[in-house]
Amino acid sequence: MTIKILPARLANQIAAGEVVERPASVVKELVENSLDSGATRIDIDIEKGGAKLIRVRDNGKGIVKDELGLALSRHATSKIHSLDDLEAIMSLGFRGEALASISSVSRLTLTSRPVTQEQAWAAHSEGRDMAVKLQPAAHPIGTSVEVLDLFFNTPARRKFLRTEKTEFAHIDELIKRIALSRFDVTINLRHNGKLVKQYRDVKTEVQAEKRIAAVCGNSFVRSMLKIELEHQGLKLHGWITTPDGARQQSDLQYCYVNGRMMRDKLINHAIRQSYENSLRPDQFATYVLYIDIDPHQVDVNVHPAKHEVRFHQARLVHDFIYQALADALAQSHHIDQPQINTSAFHHAVDAPSETLSSESMDTDKPTSFPAEPNQVVPDQVYQAIERVPHYPGRAVDPASDEDITQVREQTPRNDWVESRSVPRVKPQERHAAPTPSKQEVAAYQQLMQTPKLPPSSPREPQPSSQVDAAIESLGKAICMASGQFVMMANKAGAHVVSLPYAEWLRVLGQLQVSNEGLKSQPLLVPLGLKIDAQQSEAVKQYQDQFRQLGIEFKLRNEQSLMVMGVPQPLRQQNLQQLMPNLLSYAASFTDPEKGNLDWRILSKWLADTVTSAKSDYTLSEAIQIVAEVEMLWQEALPLHDPQFVRPIDFTATIAAFNL
Repeated sequence: MTIKILPARLANQIAAGEVVERPASVVKELVENSLDSGATRIDIDIEKGGAKLIRVRDNGKGIVKDELGLALSRHATSKIHSLDDLEAIMSLGFRGEALASISSVSRLTLTSRPVTQEQAWAAHSEGRDMAVKLQPAAHPIGTSVEVLDLFFNTPARRKFLRTEKTEFAHIDELIKRIALSRFDVTINLRHNGKLVKQYRDVKTEVQAEKRIAAVCGNSFVRSMLKIELEHQGLKLHGWITTPDGARQQSDLQYCYVNGRMMRDKLINHAIRQSYENSLRPDQFATYVLYIDIDPHQVDVNVHPAKHEVRFHQARLVHDFIYQALADALAQSHHIDQPQINTSAFHHAVDAPSETLSSESMDTDKPTSFPAEPNQVVPDQVYQAIERVPHYPGRAVDPASDEDITQVREQTPRNDWVESRSVPRVKPQERHAAPTPSKQEVAAYQQLMQTPKLPPSSPREPQPSSQVDAAIESLGKAICMASGQFVMMANKAGAHVVSLPYAEWLRVLGQLQVSNEGLKSQPLLVPLGLKIDAQQSEAVKQYQDQFRQLGIEFKLRNEQSLMVMGVPQPLRQQNLQQLMPNLLSYAASFTDPEKGNLDWRILSKWLADTVTSAKSDYTLSEAIQIVAEVEMLWQEALPLHDPQFVRPIDFTATIAAFNL
């Protein structure tokens, strides 16, 4: 068969198959053109569900007379002129196919008057020949597009139109989506001459809530949470609802990327995943969310109807949305804070930044979270230390509350948070790290020998002559004992190492500060926290101590702050709970009578708090833990501490052979 170029009218009708699915598709294209023209008022008239008449009038810039005929030509547009424009599209339309495609399947009249003309002109285009006729007309500044008898010349397409009620319902839903995308525009919708919907332009927060209620219903407003986060040029803002606002269908899910309506699979998956622990399988989340991103980082030209986009850093966008929504839901106390490996986010970025500048955050607008987090008082913080008197993971024998109270009253707080003066060895420097000085070793040994409970306490083990025997090194791992202890041996003999205590030493060793301090790893999404006056004062007073540990706080006002970064040992922790507890603990030292707070005390508290011991270790896990502890502590390893290592006395066993 001979290859030929398609006639213009046939090419336009083929394009109309993609652009014009139903009357709502025509309304979408025309209203988006009005928004691109800078209109602040749009009037939409519909008859017979759009099959008889669609008229869209705006007060935008208008089209000059000489360009009216060109506007109805295929691939004619004022929105892009070069490849560079195509790679950074901010307008809603850009292909220049809409008017030509619509005019090929209807009787179209385009009337416009720019501010530079005293006379308005109308361009008529009808059906197959698509001949454009220009006539003078009466029209205010702006543009009107009138579409009559949609699909009049394509009976097969017209046959597939639904009832008038159904087609108008699609138009009504479309206008709702547009109304939520542009709060600054007044939109009036009429059907068969009757005003059905009127969305007035919004100037205040109260008016914005009224528009949201008009679109999503009052129940949405009652349970909605406001979201507003920004990080490295990626901004997410809008509203989500608590699980109380969930619905049995996905009819209240509105998402926009750079002002463009989206039904993107990646975005939907991130939102659905953030709700997975709080909704039943038959429930759907409700939300109105806006994503603002550098237009160079998103491709909008991947779907015929522009419903989907392609992000250049898809994983980054997905995890940003997921964590932002999960954090907001957690702060509203409706779900548990997810355990997110935020360190993996940085691998999703082609060139991850090492630091997070304060300019990347919107400092003018505080992060808005609807509910106050739990305010943990210092007494509750100390209860955790009391429950774990020696090291995390150690089983505590039953004891009376009076014993604990007596110990706490008689023991100064600084004795509960002893500091270690052994510098931390960075992982990349471990093999070449200098040996700690004798003074540092002595300071650590003195710390380890300081009893945390009175000797009379039944929980304090009584040392024996075998415990006092010197252990020069741990040696080689032999086997496991009772799941929490590993038997090790060297030339001098055998001994047992406590793995829960070793895990605690590992965390504490990772939190030891060198001369440069611990390196802070920026969070992908800075964590917003509500704080009280005492916590705010603690942030101001101990900012240097927090910075030494690699914890970066950004105080926004007296009631809120942002957690910008944490050291590597804390990346896997539940920061939503850990950071308020840390601030409450630090706030207890703002009183001069309580003593001074330094990074050593903070690192000890963090190690006590975040260490989580297992009930059953494998031999390979034991070998890894002991190896890391030996590498971190080197000469300062507490081989004298009976809570860490004890020699094995085989005397009784050997004597039994001689019986």
